[in-house]
Formats: sequence, structure tokens, C-alpha cells
Amino acid sequence: MSRAGKDSAVLVVTALDDVTADLVIQVLNERKVPAVRLDLGDFPTSVTTDAYLGQTGISGHVITETRALDLARVRSVYWRRPSPYTSSADLTEQDAQWCVEQARYGLGGILAALPGAHYVNHPWRNRDAEYKPAQLATAARCGLPVLPTLITNDPGKATRFAIDHGPVVYKPLRNSDYLSEDAQALTVWVDEVDPVSIGPGLAQTMHLFQRRLDKVADIRLTAVGEHVFAVRIDGSPGLDWRRDYDALRYTLVEPPPAVVKGVHAYLDAFHLSFGAFDFGLDRAGRWWMYECNPNGQWAWFPAHITERIAQALANQLQCRGQLHDC
Repeated sequence: MSRAGKDSAVLVVTALDDVTADLVIQVLNERKVPAVRLDLGDFPTSVTTDAYLGQTGISGHVITETRALDLARVRSVYWRRPSPYTSSADLTEQDAQWCVEQARYGLGGILAALPGAHYVNHPWRNRDAEYKPAQLATAARCGLPVLPTLITNDPGKATRFAIDHGPVVYKPLRNSDYLSEDAQALTVWVDEVDPVSIGPGLAQTMHLFQRRLDKVADIRLTAVGEHVFAVRIDGSPGLDWRRDYDALRYTLVEPPPAVVKGVHAYLDAFHLSFGAFDFGLDRAGRWWMYECNPNGQWAWFPAHITERIAQALANQLQCRGQLHDC
């Protein structure tokens, strides 16, 4: 049974250069709530772990260079963006891979099974909610408007969809960079697709095509428990507002009640405490959901917005999702 109480710690699992986590830790520090930062990439170089499991549950410690965390006294876990697991440089490639896998299922398994801890979000729930097909299907079930979308590796079906629903855009199924031939990191942006440009190479993997929205603005809605913070984004020079942050303007707006209801139903469906939702706003004032990042960023917003989100996240972590426990 967990012994976590009001003097127990918040565990923040993330890399050193995570500005988003920094803002939340700052609020926790101001409230005198103990916070322990842990980067998975520091194991085993500067992290030691012991976990004892039996009829009484789990106990033990995670020890970093500066802190010792009692596993039975963790009130909440803020699972952000830790570095990948590593291994000793003097190991063979095969041995290194084996060690990394053991760390993932050992240390990762321990951190995912802390008794009584409130997760924002649980790493396995983050993983489940990262798949765009599941996001769009769940959003539709929850009453959030979704644009016609095709996911395929069939060039003929993709061409037919682009003709029938055009104009259409292409979106990566996962927002990750890849390396060019000269080892430069490249980003695949949201962009419009001409049906004649679709060729046989499309058959090599899965692709997502979606009807282009005739939008007047973008909206990033950050949901933290029962609280939602909707920010209208104006000034984007193209389809993908992430390409030019300097051109953007941000305004806090009140989301329609139907959207709020759908967002909470969506979070419940994936067992999430946090989600960063991207919407497009059409000329009729309707909100269309594009995606939800279960671990999305928000620290680039102006201070008067980030302060509100940081306070809401600190509340979740301090109170373990239950305000009456504070």
C-alpha cells in the first residue's frame, strides 16, 4: 500500500532541457511541493534503482546524483519527454541493445507501477493515444467534428480520394524528423497535395490524406483535468502554423460547450489527464479536430497563458487529480 501523503514527492520524468517541465517545477517549488527530476537517459551512468515487490506492494528507491526518491512516497508522476535509455559505451552493439531493453522493461516498468501515484499522463496511456487513426476514430465517437481522411499505401485510392475530396493535404502519421542523405534533420510539414503528384512510391508505406479545411484560424486547446485553455492562433502564412512562430498572434478564447464536452469524453476514452488538441476554425465558426498530442507543448505561448497552464498542471500533480486532497 502506498504511503504517499502531503509531504510526498512529485516525480518529473524528462530531459534536462525541457522548458515546459521547468515552468511546472517552478510552480511546485514556489508551493514547497518536493519535486524530483529524472531523465531515463541518465541510467545507468548516474542513476541507481532498487525495487522490492511482494504482498505489501512496491518499495525501494531511485537515486540520482543529487536526490533519493522513495518509490512508496511518490504522490504524482509528470511524464514529459525523457531522453532514450542508454548503455555503457564499452559494450558490443548486441550487449548494448540487450541492456537498453532490460532498462526499459525494468526501470520503465517500475516507474509505471508506482502505488497510489497520479500520472500526467501514464506513459502507456501516452503511447496508446499517439496513433492518429485511433485519435480520429475516438474524436468522432466523442462528438468532435473530423474532416474526411484517408490512410493508405494504395496510390490509386489516394489519387481517387484527392480528386473526390480536393483540395487535400498530406500529414505525417507521426511528427518525427528524419535524416537526409547529408545527415540533415528534415521535417515533414502539412502541405497540399496535387493528385497528379501521387506516384507508385506511395506504396512503400502508410500515408495520411485529409480534406483541406478552408480555415480562418487555428486553435490549440490544452486540457488539464477539468480545465481547458483554448488559444486562437492567427497570422499563419500557410497551412502549417509551426513553420513561422514569429508571425503568429495568440488570443485566449472560450471554446463551445460541445467542444468542451467532446474533449473531456476524449480524455476519458484514453484515460488521460492532459491533452494538447489542435483544431481548425472554419468560416462558419465550426471547430474541426485535427489531432491530440497526449504530451504536447505549450511553453511557447505568452507568459499570461503559460502561467495559467502551469498552475493547472501543478494542481493536478500536487493534488493527485483530486482538488479536495490539497
